[in-house]
Amino acid sequence: MKQMKRSQVPLYSPLLLLCACAALLGGCATGASHEAMVPPTVTAVNKHPQSVSVEVSGGQETDAMGKSQVASESFAQALEQAITQSQTFARVAKGAGQDYKLSVVIAGIDQPSFGFSFTVKMEAGWTLRRADTGATVWQESIRSEYTAGAGDAFAGVVRLRMATEGAARNNISQGLSKISQLKL
Repeated sequence: MKQMKRSQVPLYSPLLLLCACAALLGGCATGASHEAMVPPTVTAVNKHPQSVSVEVSGGQETDAMGKSQVASESFAQALEQAITQSQTFARVAKGAGQDYKLSVVIAGIDQPSFGFSFTVKMEAGWTLRRADTGATVWQESIRSEYTAGAGDAFAGVVRLRMATEGAARNNISQGLSKISQLKL
């Protein structure tokens, strides 16, 4: 059997090694988790004694080979949990029988493709309506952002997910803070 000299080793070997390392370090994208999108605290100026239902649209599911996204269902779960924890409303109602309907439309999420620090920007349209008349009580477009740096996580896909979750968390915090200032 003929042995190859070191100089005869195929040139694609270092390239294969580099690709294998990138695949291991990069990993697959996972969607933003609802637990990580719940703000730790939301100071409610007014704690409304009424009930509210929550509807979220415009979110996207995450493709394993794409960027981390915010699913509508996950954002709704985080928003419901934040409402309950902050007591912005007395309760979150499912189905019929609520006093107010809160609709949030995720209008856009701006995510970088590469870098050591990832700053994700999010915009969502918030609308609060009376359930009995459908009259709009409050409506606003809320912009938020969050930066996750290299010190937060080694893998880029994890930093991007953390930044995405942070932008969503800040959006929820701002929205509930504004709703708590209303006189309902």
